[in-house]
Amino acid sequence: MHAFTIIAGISLLWIVLLDAFETVVLPRRVRRRHIRLTSWFYHLTWIPFARLASLIPSQTRRETVLGYFGPLSMIALLGLWAFALIFGFALLQQGGGRHLSFGNVPVTFPILLYQSGETFFTLGYGDITPNSAFSRALSVVEAGMGFAFLGVVIGYLPTIYSAFSRREIEISLLDARAGSPPSAAELLTRAAEGGDPGTLDRLFSDWERWAAEVLESHLSYPVLSYYRSQHSNQSWLGALTVILDATTLVIAGIDGINREQARRTFKMARHAVVDLAQVVDARYEPYGLERLSKNDLAELRHQLAKKGLHLKQATEAEQKLTELRIFYEPYALAVAKKLFITLPPWIRHDQIRDNWRGGPWDRVLQAQALGHISQAAVDDHF
Repeated sequence: MHAFTIIAGISLLWIVLLDAFETVVLPRRVRRRHIRLTSWFYHLTWIPFARLASLIPSQTRRETVLGYFGPLSMIALLGLWAFALIFGFALLQQGGGRHLSFGNVPVTFPILLYQSGETFFTLGYGDITPNSAFSRALSVVEAGMGFAFLGVVIGYLPTIYSAFSRREIEISLLDARAGSPPSAAELLTRAAEGGDPGTLDRLFSDWERWAAEVLESHLSYPVLSYYRSQHSNQSWLGALTVILDATTLVIAGIDGINREQARRTFKMARHAVVDLAQVVDARYEPYGLERLSKNDLAELRHQLAKKGLHLKQATEAEQKLTELRIFYEPYALAVAKKLFITLPPWIRHDQIRDNWRGGPWDRVLQAQALGHISQAAVDDHF
């Protein structure tokens, strides 16, 4: 019985330490073939949480609730690791025999759990005393691991939020360049308004680097995939999809636009969406949503043509467009379904204002500018 308990304790410690090491210290591989405590944790917590949040009718409130999951899950995961380590050391103390003294009270497993937690967090009450070499050595190792765990938490949280901040900067910049929510049609037409043929190349070059950073950070810290953007109509997946849509149109053939930078950006963005689909364990569905209907494609051609961008209509060009879409859209749709994210359309049919145009005082300020209300009425309103 003691041997079984010791083996169980060592196995639990090994699983937790390996999982924490790969998640925090060496998180570089897309797929891990052994037991992953973190993968089980997110599989068991995300789906119930997201389905409950999906019952909220308001998109803004729903996104707000979903936004709690990322930070809360990270704190809960750290707590799970800590509890599992405490439990594992308690099993080792139990398997080592009665090597602790707790006054005249018999040392039971709940008391061993208390002693393990006290040692792990280095409280040092002194009410339970190890009285053998094995017990003392185990207590020293556990106390050292508690300090190491605290160091991991102190270093892990700033790294996560630094990566999140870098990701969101480019997403915020996309607001003025592609609308809110963004779309490929808006991105291309607004870029064409400046009249500089190099605008798209510079934009695609910036987003090629952003896609690479998102791939690296989200592979290293998968919890970032669950972090929502600050605005309900923006997301990292939406931005990635818009860049793929826009580069696909350029590669398929738009007269007068160089395709080389678009190809490089497409390759990097496609690499990111494929690998991240594996990270979040997204499932392929052969009958996904059709994002670009024939009517939308015709309207897209019309909008581009008004800005001097002529999308080729040859059969070869349309076939190329279809092939490129098949290359990435199933992955984007699978990730969107898994993370409860709405993918942006190829072309917008609504008249929603960009985020930068919004504000709580807009109507009153506009009315004042037109002379419809007096300054006294403005003062009363605010």
